[in-house]
Amino acid sequence: MIHSPSDIALPRGVADFLPGTAAKIGSIENHLLRVFELWGFRRIITPRLEYEDVLSTGMGDELKGRTYRFDDRQSGRLLALPPDITPQIARIVATRMSALPLPHRISYSGRVLRQTEIQAGRSREIFQTGVELIGLDSPEADAEMIAMTIEALQVLGLDDFTVDLGQVEFCQGVFQASGLCGEPLQQLREAVSRKDSSAVCTLLKEHNVSPESARELSALPRLFGGREVLEAARGLVTNARSCAALDNLQEVLEILDIHGVTDYLSIDLGETRGLDYHSGITFEGFVSGFGEPVCSGGRYDNLIGRYGFNAPATGFTFNLLNLLRTIERQSESLEFSTTDFLLFNSCHDRRNALLAARQLRATGHTAARDIIRRDYDQSHEYAKKMNISYMLVISDDTDQYRVVRSRDGVVIPLEKDMLVQPGLITYIEESQGEDLIWQT
Repeated sequence: MIHSPSDIALPRGVADFLPGTAAKIGSIENHLLRVFELWGFRRIITPRLEYEDVLSTGMGDELKGRTYRFDDRQSGRLLALPPDITPQIARIVATRMSALPLPHRISYSGRVLRQTEIQAGRSREIFQTGVELIGLDSPEADAEMIAMTIEALQVLGLDDFTVDLGQVEFCQGVFQASGLCGEPLQQLREAVSRKDSSAVCTLLKEHNVSPESARELSALPRLFGGREVLEAARGLVTNARSCAALDNLQEVLEILDIHGVTDYLSIDLGETRGLDYHSGITFEGFVSGFGEPVCSGGRYDNLIGRYGFNAPATGFTFNLLNLLRTIERQSESLEFSTTDFLLFNSCHDRRNALLAARQLRATGHTAARDIIRRDYDQSHEYAKKMNISYMLVISDDTDQYRVVRSRDGVVIPLEKDMLVQPGLITYIEESQGEDLIWQT
């Protein structure tokens, strides 16, 4: 049976990633994991399936509502596809690593799946690469997460970005002091999140709050900007919870001054993201010209305790697809992996070509044999289209090869023994070549 194109289409919200895009995603992932490794984080791999009741222990209502669930015919229990990796890390730490000394510096990379409203460009699959720092309750740990985030963005070749800092305890203190609860409080949170000062004022007129509380609540949508926001907030709030949150944020900023990254920071004390999940400093990374965050993180001291092991924690995760979009638009400095050599055998004996391919791979270069019989021009065009950097032409002259740079067709003579010498790529790139046209 032959299927029509519509019969073999993918569900909306997921995508195939062909070699070129897959290589870019892999390169971004490798750069991030290398940064994490340099900061002392060790990778773990989480499963793609969990028991739904176990996984939901570590999720808030929002993630629970976006989880794919189905029956397991073997156990009779409900299974779930994780919508986020952090709850899985919490379970693993509490059940598999509790006997090990703290802190745990854990990195991860994987895909999660979330129920979502299907919109243009909105994906159900999220590529997450991030870290969790478990067992440290200190401003220095929070500062480390933010400094790592900034270093990772710099390593990826991005420079026009901002990391927005929030402190959920500040918001919680203001909300708690208002005495509001239930639906009115939820409406107020949403209005603050939208930075909708008009809606906040309307809600405050409808509900009875003290003049002092009304002043604090109406100011929340406007408390964003630079360091001056801290002083403005100190002049507004009097409740102990919010004041302690400001002291904590001040300590973190002083440590970030030492890291030398404060030029990339902004402050948003009206940020309500993660009020039911986070317990302190939160942050999101935004790249200029791109409307969605490329990363997010923060402190979540109460999550691991849900699995029976009380430990403070903080962390962050990058959205690799959002990163890919921003890098493709803003930067060409990131090196994406390609195939180094396509071996074009112009003679009938294949032994020299196979030997050359083996030698290249032994010295760390990637090499593919052009097994299909075609002429030089066809092979050269294939190499350019498939993003292969060079052609290595094998001829009857067994003492000399020729390398052809795919991008410009320049031909570089190459003695056979140079194939195994260090600096091969540098030699090829620095060579002027003998001509611009291959002569058959």
